[in-house]
Amino acid sequence: MRTLLVLGGGYGGLALIQKLLDNHLPHDVEIILIDRMPYQGIKTEYYALAAGTVTDYHLRIQFPVHLRLSVRYGEVGSIELENKIVFMDSGEPISYDILAIALGSTDNYHNIPGAEQHTCGIQTFSGTRETYRRLNDVKPYGTVNIVGGGLSGVELAAELRESRPDLNISILDRGERVLSTFPAKLSQFVEEWFGEHQVETVGRIAVSRVEKDAIYNGMQAIPSDVTVWTGGIQPVKVVQDLNLPKDRGGRIILGEFYHVPDYPEVYVIGDCASLPFAPSAQAAGAQGEQVAHIIQALWRNETPKLQTIRLKGTLGSLGKNTGFGLMGQRSVMGRVPRLLKSGVLWMSKRHFG
Repeated sequence: MRTLLVLGGGYGGLALIQKLLDNHLPHDVEIILIDRMPYQGIKTEYYALAAGTVTDYHLRIQFPVHLRLSVRYGEVGSIELENKIVFMDSGEPISYDILAIALGSTDNYHNIPGAEQHTCGIQTFSGTRETYRRLNDVKPYGTVNIVGGGLSGVELAAELRESRPDLNISILDRGERVLSTFPAKLSQFVEEWFGEHQVETVGRIAVSRVEKDAIYNGMQAIPSDVTVWTGGIQPVKVVQDLNLPKDRGGRIILGEFYHVPDYPEVYVIGDCASLPFAPSAQAAGAQGEQVAHIIQALWRNETPKLQTIRLKGTLGSLGKNTGFGLMGQRSVMGRVPRLLKSGVLWMSKRHFG
């Protein structure tokens, strides 16, 4: 039997597996999935779990069931590309013929002293549960600071405002406005929503260090009961440790067919891959499906034919009733994008679940 080993059951890894299982898996191929959890977590909705507006049960998608798919639970410790072996944290070795690395990302603290020790985040299920606990334990009139005014920080701040109207909530960002990678018109809409809902947005913040009860903007101390970090991501440590060419963000540089040039049997999917667009669940899923097509073509001894990945847009929520997004070059704001985002979530659960 040939073994396809998939590291990570997130959007990219699960899209790869589902596409292969749906298209006549060769009789001599087995798939092994390794993940720390017994289900996929819907990471795009972790902000709602942190805010306490949904339970973690509603953010789970069960892995596929198939005779030639086996799932092993645990943490990946290291990858030996030369020997085609992955070692679990427990020391257990798992060999492969084809490897797909889809382990996702972790917080990037940019070497800021105290940031990792004194903040919480929403990058993992367990980490998000801890963030919920800490936010839930803040007493009325307490202060919550969210470092990072990107999509995750904005959605978390808005959802937390609806969940905890008693809290003082601020978004601290190094740019001049939240959602700095979005059009200014869209950012202004979000800023106005925050103004109406008493969420403070503070720009041009250069975090120099973080302490248990304060964030420092240079020498200025900003009091904080809980600090949530949404200030950037990077590939997980296992990928960081691989001695492979990487881009400025630490993501692995790939060949034409999403493989590692020196190891053509190794594919990298999602947040760990150097791609011509920003990391996202949508991009990871689309790439995962393309890698499935590539592998299937190679199994048939054919040259893979790739189509350009075209992302459909970005949607964000401001609580349960308002949203925003980009559909191509068009900014959309209000009730409609929020309904669209709910529909995308429903379709994702139905497709994978």
